[in-house]
Amino acid sequence: MTHARIGKKIPPGFSLDVDLAIPAGVTALYGPPGAGKTLTLEMIAGFVTPDSGRILLEDAILFDAESRVNIPPRRRRCGFLCQRDALFPHMTVRQNLVFAARRLPRLERHRKVAEMVERFGLSEAAAGRPRDASRALKLRASVARALIAEPKLLLVDDCGVDEPLLRQIREACPAPIVLVAPSLDLCCAAGELVILDAGRVVERGSPREVLDRPDSVQAARLLGIPNILECTIAALDPGRNTSRLNTGAFELAAPYLPGHFRGDRVWVSVRAEDLRVHRRDGVLPPNSFPAELVRIQERSQAVRLEFSGELFADVPREEFERQKDNQEWLVEIPPHALRII
Repeated sequence: MTHARIGKKIPPGFSLDVDLAIPAGVTALYGPPGAGKTLTLEMIAGFVTPDSGRILLEDAILFDAESRVNIPPRRRRCGFLCQRDALFPHMTVRQNLVFAARRLPRLERHRKVAEMVERFGLSEAAAGRPRDASRALKLRASVARALIAEPKLLLVDDCGVDEPLLRQIREACPAPIVLVAPSLDLCCAAGELVILDAGRVVERGSPREVLDRPDSVQAARLLGIPNILECTIAALDPGRNTSRLNTGAFELAAPYLPGHFRGDRVWVSVRAEDLRVHRRDGVLPPNSFPAELVRIQERSQAVRLEFSGELFADVPREEFERQKDNQEWLVEIPPHALRII
């Protein structure tokens, strides 16, 4: 079992308290800047000493505050890919790899170096120095150097690893991987997603479960879901599998909410891409209401429309061009898009 339960206080007010079970495969850490993601990796690797807790790697104790065990980083068998370039600049790329494999027998060392050079496309750059290489090539060389020592745990900070390179790493590394992921798209390539904020684990689970059904308002906001509504349950009908939710400004039809009662307060989240917008004419679709368009924001793949009441809709650019001259707008929240928190 690989497990880190660690605590650290950093003046003037930050404290980290993380209990992290690390299964096989890739575990992605996601959260805002200052959440404690890099600090967590640094403590597991041994570069920073926790104030409390215990770190186990395959049931071997790397750190235990109570019994004062603290194995130095060089003996932890943890590979670490940090944000900055850590290759030795006075060595060639090949020499960097040979240095990392120095504890292997000579023939095995040469075999491993040749394998990593081939696997990560370093043949043409192997004889050159890292300072003359591109950022992408330096990253591949850093990955090869980290893996050549056959770590029992690979720690990957936000260093530019993308999904194709992550697949290559997984093919070459059977050890568990803990990845600080800069984007939710990269998180989806992991087997488990852990959301951190202010030094605490907010939520964890499979990426699809966490993204589709966040357990808390805090998690939903950290995942970038802009539409979070506080509602009162106005009606429950288990026979028809329906409920009615009152936001104070409008009512919403929703699926039946087992385990709740009329009058309960609940939070509802709706992704911006799930909201629909219409002209105000004809028969109103369910869960539709008039709203004032406040702001238009260009996005990479869509146009974000901000409506009164802090409601946000991401609309395909072609759809926006078709409706941009609307005099009055209707916002529709489809019942299936509602996620009860």
